[in-house]
Amino acid sequence: MTVGEESTSELETQESVAVRDVQREIGKTNRQLAWLSPLLLGTGLGLAIAFGGTQIFSQRSATSSNPTTKKPQVANPTMTVTVIAVGSNSIAKTLNATGTVAARDLIPVLPQSNGLQIKQVLVNEGDNVKAGQLLAILDDSVLQSQITQARADFESTQADVASRKATVQSQQAAVTSSQAIVQQRKADLAQSQARLQEAEKNYQRYEKLVADGAISQQELDSRQTTVTTAREAVRLAQENIRSAEANVASARAAVGTARANLSSAEAEAKSSAAKITQFKTQLAQTLVRAPVAGVIAEKLVRVGDVTGVPPQTQVGTLVGGSQKLFSIIRNGKLELQASVPTVQLNQVREGAAVQVTSDVNPRIRLRGTVREIIPVVDDKRREATVKIDLPGTSWLKPGMFARAAINTSTVLGVAVPQKVVVPQPDGSAIAFILSGEDTVRAQKVELGEVLNNGKVEIKNGLQAGDRVVNQGAGYLKDGDKVRVVSTPGNDQ
Repeated sequence: MTVGEESTSELETQESVAVRDVQREIGKTNRQLAWLSPLLLGTGLGLAIAFGGTQIFSQRSATSSNPTTKKPQVANPTMTVTVIAVGSNSIAKTLNATGTVAARDLIPVLPQSNGLQIKQVLVNEGDNVKAGQLLAILDDSVLQSQITQARADFESTQADVASRKATVQSQQAAVTSSQAIVQQRKADLAQSQARLQEAEKNYQRYEKLVADGAISQQELDSRQTTVTTAREAVRLAQENIRSAEANVASARAAVGTARANLSSAEAEAKSSAAKITQFKTQLAQTLVRAPVAGVIAEKLVRVGDVTGVPPQTQVGTLVGGSQKLFSIIRNGKLELQASVPTVQLNQVREGAAVQVTSDVNPRIRLRGTVREIIPVVDDKRREATVKIDLPGTSWLKPGMFARAAINTSTVLGVAVPQKVVVPQPDGSAIAFILSGEDTVRAQKVELGEVLNNGKVEIKNGLQAGDRVVNQGAGYLKDGDKVRVVSTPGNDQ
């Protein structure tokens, strides 16, 4: 083996050892700072490659200039980096809480008619429904037969009403006829009275003639008979009038009876019509419809169940004494009911922004809003419930566990892009500050909140105006010479 080959073999061995050491450090760092593990991996590999490349480059340079020299000379490479100026940022302070996802407004769907069998169920849990949409159909065969019977009764009462109306009209005609007879009898009476007066006058004249001897007593007696006959005719006419008036009263009474019978028949007809309307209403109630738009959260019935008689497994589904058939999440809106210790409750305010995450799915990162703080505190856990409105999503379901980061305040602080920070094997982190124009200095930093814009808060170690390495920080060490290709603004 030649000297060059032996040197190359040693360098490869050193490079392998360096890579293993870096990978071991990467494993420690991954457990400490999981969010910076990709950056650390790139840093370690970059250091290994830089170290191996430098050694090989130095060895080749030494071999080409002096083939007999075994000890290589290491060159100090110049890294090309970009630099940004540290600026001030508005940093939201958060309060972490956990809770359960629940329906914001859970609407029960109850049967409008009890004792009817479920004939069809048309929706399933999780279905989106519109207001008025048909959810289930109840058996209406009994109601249909009741409607048929009520219609027959109604037609019969209508015929009875028509007949009794005719009777009323007939009795009213009888009253009119009796009244006409009374008028005729009164006319007969007047005529009889006139004849009586004439007969009486004639009788008086004949009495004088008899006294004077002008006529015989026999003629006077004849005039007396005429007067008696006229008086009897008057009495008979008066009796006829009384009889006719009695007939009028009787006819009027008959009209009253006929009208009462008509009213009774009309009442029966109305009752039959009301029954038809009632049965039709009940028939419409056999169609169970969604009272609001939303998502079916619960389906508590099966085909064959009887409304108002919940199965043994559903004894807890009664609402106000009636069996619940479905539950609907109004408009599909959910909320997170988060628990907050009472000692921290004064930090929470209504309307505060909240970031909601879930351990089940790391992709769930929703932005909610504090809607309400329940005034009653749990006396055992000393925690209050904070209701957080959630945006519409299919990822969260009622009953799921979720985490909430509630914004409590906003302060002015220092934040830099996450790639500026270089994690260290001991769990700490550093950033490289540009000193002068071409030298970097390692600065230990204390990390704070991770912000939504890809930046991280720096609690200590940096201040506004510092120029820090942005791209290329993972390949540097303290005191390295660098070449700055650009100095972008603070928003890079």
